[in-house]
Amino acid sequence: MAEEQKHGCETCPIRQRAEANPKSFVAWLWRFHTKFCPGWKAYQRSLAEQKQA
Repeated sequence: MAEEQKHGCETCPIRQRAEANPKSFVAWLWRFHTKFCPGWKAYQRSLAEQKQA
């Protein structure tokens, strides 16, 4: 990929709240959301590609 793609997942306030309190309803909602979110899946792929490089 010629240019770095920025993902909102890196700075998402909902993700930050979920990570700060993993037993909260927000954390449950975040985990549920990541099961079908195409943006989250793209973010995870980009992290895997960066790790391989």
